[in-house]
Amino acid sequence: MRIAIIGAGAAGIIAAITAKRINKNLHIDLFDVNKGIGKKILASGNGRCNISNSNITNENYIGENPDFVNYALKQFTFNDFEKFCKSFGLLLDIKDTCKVYPLSNEAKSVVNLLNDALLDLNVNLILETRIIDIVKENEKFNLISEENTFKNYDKVLISSGLAAAPQLKSTEDGMNIATKFGHSFNITYPSLVGLQTDFELSTKVQGVKKEAMVTLYVDGQKEKEIFGDLLFTKYGLSGFSILDISQYAVLPLEYFQNVQLGINLFPNQNRNEVLGMIESLFKTIPNQNAVSLLTGVVSNKLAPVIFEINKIDKETLAKDINAKQIRAIVNNLINWKFKITGTQGFQHAEASGGGVRVDEVDSKTYESKKCPNLYLAGEVLDIVGNRGGFNLHFAWASGYLAGKSLVK
Repeated sequence: MRIAIIGAGAAGIIAAITAKRINKNLHIDLFDVNKGIGKKILASGNGRCNISNSNITNENYIGENPDFVNYALKQFTFNDFEKFCKSFGLLLDIKDTCKVYPLSNEAKSVVNLLNDALLDLNVNLILETRIIDIVKENEKFNLISEENTFKNYDKVLISSGLAAAPQLKSTEDGMNIATKFGHSFNITYPSLVGLQTDFELSTKVQGVKKEAMVTLYVDGQKEKEIFGDLLFTKYGLSGFSILDISQYAVLPLEYFQNVQLGINLFPNQNRNEVLGMIESLFKTIPNQNAVSLLTGVVSNKLAPVIFEINKIDKETLAKDINAKQIRAIVNNLINWKFKITGTQGFQHAEASGGGVRVDEVDSKTYESKKCPNLYLAGEVLDIVGNRGGFNLHFAWASGYLAGKSLVK
């Protein structure tokens, strides 16, 4: 039996290894547009490779139907993944946060070991080849690249991902090919990405970092709260809290809804406590410059900007700040609203949301319900995970099940 796998990322790699281990007589061609396998694996975790997570549920996934992941998570648990890694020589470092990294702390070692495993199993790697179309004739699949045609495959797995990180030659080719076989898809969007704002003074506060509570409002309704690092940038907002909340903010933005973020720089104190803190500060040293005093509470970049926003003269002494102005300052400290106008795009996104609708794919075999012997796994499907190794784990799990099914 001849099998073609399009995309040598996590899903495609584990599918090839799984299928070959079950039946060594299979002929498997594993295609990728890059010079080597696992380019997104190499880029994950800033080169350290946040390869999985030891505490995973369907609540860690977003899409039209997140329950789609249930069977895969049950059949390919973290313990199963750990065994898989040991089978090709990879040992893991499981952090207290449940994030999982290779013990080597290096993504390159993961890819090297996976590459060796593929070669040991005689998987045929066809690299630097972009598959742009598939034609099915007489129950056989022909794959068409920009230069060649690869013929007579009995089964095909599309595991080529979506458009996140186009610098790694990521495209939506796989999704577009799937539509030729009757599949529909949900709008794709960058996920785990920095958010742009309409804040005119952003360049004055860029580089400021603080832990904060970030609240998402869509059309005025509170949708989500996330606590974590917040980074002010020249384009808007970033940091882990923003990457996390972007997963819930970007899709409404794509549909032209009004998206705002509320920033609370003092989430461990209530409004009255923050108000009392500022009032006490200004009363204790009444003859000092108020902006200078405020830098004892927030960054020396934020303090003058907060005064500028509230049209308070930066030369004002603490004793001359009135009650209304103090309330305005406090409001910025605990409920600073930013209108979100866009994202940093796929180039700066860690993952893609949207994709082929999962109701059109069998959740146990990952075979297309539209076209027999066509399979889809990984990011090409409308499933996107939270930050922390969840996206890679779904790629491993879905690829594993697809690999088992390709053999049958």
